[in-house]
Amino acid sequence: MSLTPADQPLSKPAPVSLRQAFIFWLRLGFISFGGPAGQISIMHQELVERRRWISERRFLHALNYCMLLPGPEAQQLATYLGWLMHRTWGGVIAGALFVLPSLLILIALSWVYIAFGDVPVVTGLFYGIKPAVTAIVVQAAHRIGSRTLKNAWLWGIAAASFVAIFVLNVPFPLIVLGAAVIGYAGGRLAPESFRTGGHGAAQKSFGPALIDDDTPPPAHARFKTGKLLRLLFIGALLWTLPMATLTALFGWEGTLTQMGWFFTKAALLTFGGAYAVLPYVYQGAVGHYGWLTPTQMIDGLALGETTPGPLIMIVAFVGFIGAYVHPVFGPEQAFVAGAVAAMLVTWFTFLPSFLFILAGGPLVESTHNELTFTAPLTAITAAVVGVILNLACFFAYHVLWPKGLGAQLDWPSLLIAIAAAIALLRFKRTVIEVLIGCALAGLSIYLMR
Repeated sequence: MSLTPADQPLSKPAPVSLRQAFIFWLRLGFISFGGPAGQISIMHQELVERRRWISERRFLHALNYCMLLPGPEAQQLATYLGWLMHRTWGGVIAGALFVLPSLLILIALSWVYIAFGDVPVVTGLFYGIKPAVTAIVVQAAHRIGSRTLKNAWLWGIAAASFVAIFVLNVPFPLIVLGAAVIGYAGGRLAPESFRTGGHGAAQKSFGPALIDDDTPPPAHARFKTGKLLRLLFIGALLWTLPMATLTALFGWEGTLTQMGWFFTKAALLTFGGAYAVLPYVYQGAVGHYGWLTPTQMIDGLALGETTPGPLIMIVAFVGFIGAYVHPVFGPEQAFVAGAVAAMLVTWFTFLPSFLFILAGGPLVESTHNELTFTAPLTAITAAVVGVILNLACFFAYHVLWPKGLGAQLDWPSLLIAIAAAIALLRFKRTVIEVLIGCALAGLSIYLMR
């Protein structure tokens, strides 16, 4: 809820040191549950509403850019905000700490999963978590839609996006491209309808922010050709050295080498966040390479949903299981192989995200008041609302009718999903609270059967 003018603080927050930011980003890495919607919500509540490190308009403008990129938008947003506040090292720290806790937790959970097999208690917990995730996705559509869909143009784009992906199965990149073209044209023909600030209208004010609407970009956020070329060279080096080392040690067809190459392509060629990446990862890791089974892939997705960090961290699970089952260091070093693979695939998956932010950030900062740039982003965000709604329908179908529409409705799952939606939308409970409550409810129901 926004503050009234009388309640708004009169002074800007005190400057934030890199040490203070480090502590915040580390804490965020351990509590960033709920997928991109929940993670972005946590960052908004902490950075915009509570701490006022950045204004809502600048926050949303940064988010608009991250929504355009392949890869996890929440992690890229953290990197962007860290970079904007504390230069390159600030961005590296923010982005790395957003991922590191999740990586360590997933390595541990992956080892427990593969070493000890099925555990009924875990199955029961997942039974409750799945309908909760469905409700979280619905909340994401509601939250973004309430901020974005301010007129008939944007409602129409959202509806067309939903029909395109739900009925016609149009690829997400084409939906983004189409929305951008419509937004560009709409910004010229009906500029007032596309002046709502991209990912949501910045209509709320929470008081003066450290980086406010009228704060000029800092020196490091100004575009310089030399800096861009230097970043591209460093990025190429950071990719080439580990890939060349893997090729020299294991050959091009080696498991670790192919993992590095495959997840580089996943990072560069897939758009729309983690849920858009998953079909590509499934096809390659299960169908082409055989690193893990379909059941293991589904279980990995459940682990990814219940651990902090971006959902795309499921790649760490895929890498661990693939190298553990096909031990590249020998049977006695299966855990070491799995841990090394998990770290390698995380490196190759997230390296492009850092480069996109550090290289593209200066250009984005120079456009936060230009309608030519923001109108396409406004339209893209409206289209994303339709895509998220489609994802909610997809989840609901698989959770409520696990054996198909012809089978019986899973009533306990429906009740858990409704309760989770009410807790999120009506009582404004946090994602973590809802996940814990639904997991316990699912465990109770599962054990009573």
